[in-house]
Amino acid sequence: MDEGLDSRAAVRMLVTGFPGFIARRLVRRLLEADESLAVTALVEPRMAGAARRAADALGGHRLELVAGDIGDRRLGLDDATYARLAAEVGVVHHLAAIYSLDVPLELAQRVNVDGTGNVLDFCRACKDFDKLEYVSTAYVAGERTGVVYEHELVMGQAFKNHYESTKFQAEVWVRELADVVPSTIYRPAIVVGDSRTGETQKFDGPYYILRAISRALRMRGPIAQFGRAGAPFNVVPVDFVVEALTALAGDPDARGETVHLVDPEPLSAAELTRTLSREYAGREPSLRLPAKAVAESLRSKVVREMFEGAPRESIVYLNHPVRFDTRRAETLLARHGLRCPRFDEYAPAIVRFFREHEADPALRPA
Repeated sequence: MDEGLDSRAAVRMLVTGFPGFIARRLVRRLLEADESLAVTALVEPRMAGAARRAADALGGHRLELVAGDIGDRRLGLDDATYARLAAEVGVVHHLAAIYSLDVPLELAQRVNVDGTGNVLDFCRACKDFDKLEYVSTAYVAGERTGVVYEHELVMGQAFKNHYESTKFQAEVWVRELADVVPSTIYRPAIVVGDSRTGETQKFDGPYYILRAISRALRMRGPIAQFGRAGAPFNVVPVDFVVEALTALAGDPDARGETVHLVDPEPLSAAELTRTLSREYAGREPSLRLPAKAVAESLRSKVVREMFEGAPRESIVYLNHPVRFDTRRAETLLARHGLRCPRFDEYAPAIVRFFREHEADPALRPA
């Protein structure tokens, strides 16, 4: 599937994870920001159709699609393609990962850890390599509480699920090779829809709260208040993440840095639920449900249906008292005029998009 490359332009960026929610938007923004840029997107074969449609929507004469698999030692590429890309690519944006909170360990290990190792091997094989832009997650902090700083990683923490533990392992690998594969590491919080349009790819994460509110209204029952009252629940809109990735990829001062792409002033889980309830239902929640009790009750099929299929692992985040320091991210992003918007600034767009599309089966989590 070698499609769409303009032979007049040399490829110098490789992007994994296309046409995923963040990668698709990132590729568009990168191409907009630099008219001389050409991009190769490494695409899973099963995503070939969606990738072709996404590339067509981007007007993709500077976007090449190459079928591959980050879980393979040579990225699933034939020798000629691997050698060509190694000769042309100077920057890699590695976004591909398994983001599911209930992912089995073996699959998470293959994609998140082995996949990152294989991308690192490719970077080392590149003739004129400059930098790896690696998308990690704020939740490499695992079960730590209190304040987590950007320079920290290995702190003896346990993890809530295999997603967290394997992303942690992968970031350790990126850091260990920093001398030979220069990088910027980005740690987003939970990514939600666009702050202007509300558009998202899946109604998961905090959208389970909106689904529960919607169901309560349909059943004419009380709206439940979830989460530990003071526990921060950190979400960021996808457009902020994409703008930050684009800006810092071209910023020499970001080289070697790890940055938290999170809300520096997050709402608590209780405040977030109240905000969503006011926007969607026009009233405050009236029933208090402790997050721990909800998490345990999600073992029941009946309760899972109430939460529209929410995995038990997702509710834990409503009860986790952790804050992420953002001093380095804020310093770097301020130079580009960027800041993370507060949730209440874009909650109307999030709820509006949900209301307009909540019956769309394509947006339901798999």
